[in-house]
Amino acid sequence: MEILKTISSVKQHLRTLKTQNRAVGLVPTMGALHQGHLELIRQSKKQTDITFVSIFVNPIQFNNPEDLQKYPRTLSSDLEILANEGVDMVFTPSESEMYPHAVMMEFDFGSMEQVLEGRFRPGHFNGVAIVVSKLFHILQPDISFFGQKDIQQVAVIQRMVNDLSYPIKIEVVPTMREADGLAMSSRNQRLSKEGRALASILYKVLSKCKDELLRGEQWLHIKNKVIQEMLEPLDIKSEYLELVELSSFSPVNNLTPEKPYAVCIAAHIEEVRLIDNIIIRTDHI
Repeated sequence: MEILKTISSVKQHLRTLKTQNRAVGLVPTMGALHQGHLELIRQSKKQTDITFVSIFVNPIQFNNPEDLQKYPRTLSSDLEILANEGVDMVFTPSESEMYPHAVMMEFDFGSMEQVLEGRFRPGHFNGVAIVVSKLFHILQPDISFFGQKDIQQVAVIQRMVNDLSYPIKIEVVPTMREADGLAMSSRNQRLSKEGRALASILYKVLSKCKDELLRGEQWLHIKNKVIQEMLEPLDIKSEYLELVELSSFSPVNNLTPEKPYAVCIAAHIEEVRLIDNIIIRTDHI
């Protein structure tokens, strides 16, 4: 496994790969790897010839300095995991390598900036789009792999790829979950044993919402009910709990046949911000 720390070293390796006409897969990460990341890597290994993993805690996508400071950094163990997975190359740039100068440009994702993550994390999608666009330019993947847990972020990246005509396929891999349903996340490492047990309620809430919606219940009734009966008794306050139409991420109050939807949640448990979602297909209602 090659560990590359500079853009110039990546470009040197890519020149060789391109002459061999080998398909490159990219799994962008911020480290603190878990089974969800490994599933992305395994999908890349199935679909491409060379798998690149990037590890970079991107400071410009954090709107909360404390969150950035506390984000887990486990590079040594991450590299051991990646070597065991048979990853071909790992890009681990420093902040000065990625951002030798202050970034002046900005992305604007329109209405997506006003809902869910866009509303509660101002500037987040701009920071994500900048770092992902830089990784795409540097690593030149044919396919890049992302997890469904960050579903709105994936939609933003897909929009960027389409609008800027990147010759890259975005592959979305279903959320990997613990046995109790909790979505795998690097942030889970910050939870105590008690907080970790409490966090499993988020997927139970999403599943309850989906079941009630498919039975024909009205969204606002469902939302108020699960907040009062499932979250408030545990003293969990959700930042948002919304039913959205997937093509636009616009909040809606009812399901319409033949359209895909998602119920999305963000909540703080022990001051750790967790997000999750569940997709609802309405082909048969």
